[in-house]
Amino acid sequence: LQLLSQELCREQGYLVLDGLLSPEECDALRDRMSEIIERMDVPEHCRTQFSTDHDEQLKTQGNADYFITSGDKIRFFFEKGVFDDKGEFIVPREQSLNKIGHALHAYEPLFKAVTHSPKIQNLVKNLGLINPVILQSMYIFKQPGIGGEVSPHQDATFLHTQPLGRVMGVWIALEDAALENGCLWFIPGSHNDGITRRMVRTPKGTFPLTDFIGREKNYDDKLFVPTPVKKGELQASGTLPVSLVKPTRK
Repeated sequence: LQLLSQELCREQGYLVLDGLLSPEECDALRDRMSEIIERMDVPEHCRTQFSTDHDEQLKTQGNADYFITSGDKIRFFFEKGVFDDKGEFIVPREQSLNKIGHALHAYEPLFKAVTHSPKIQNLVKNLGLINPVILQSMYIFKQPGIGGEVSPHQDATFLHTQPLGRVMGVWIALEDAALENGCLWFIPGSHNDGITRRMVRTPKGTFPLTDFIGREKNYDDKLFVPTPVKKGELQASGTLPVSLVKPTRK
């Protein structure tokens, strides 16, 4: 299994493994997230919409200190159109969130236990990481009907390393992720083509806080292959494969 997984990752840039978490473990994580949302205090400056479209990123992420300084905190990022012009929810709060990040692994015991579990440690070592360090963690919601599209991108645009590709993303499905509700789509083998865009910090005291070097390529939709996952399954990929997520339909 170890050699097969390594070869599959080398060939296509990603893989899916089953049986990582039991249904009960998935439900416990979802229940805990419901508690976090119920206690969520959302001040005005936190009502930042999240998008991966190039111009929206500069507007909402790069210009928002809230996002830039979230690496060691648990913070809330919202879907588009969930607030009225007075900043009040127009949908139930549990349906308003795009994601919560980026340090659940550091402060939330249940999420910390999964992140540091022997299963995860053995997995990433079997895939070639020698002394892995956790960069960030997040909980992504894919809200029914309003879950936004994630346009074609490479994670290495945002998580840049030298040499390239020394970061691995590990996604665990807490419910089934199918074609109509948020599964990832990849271009197999695209991890061999380098990157065309990189997010960088702008000089201190300038605005916006980030900018992009280069532009994302235009990709043929026919190149993308869906990777649906069942509840409890894991999806691992490097930061170089090109991926997207289609709008959530249900």
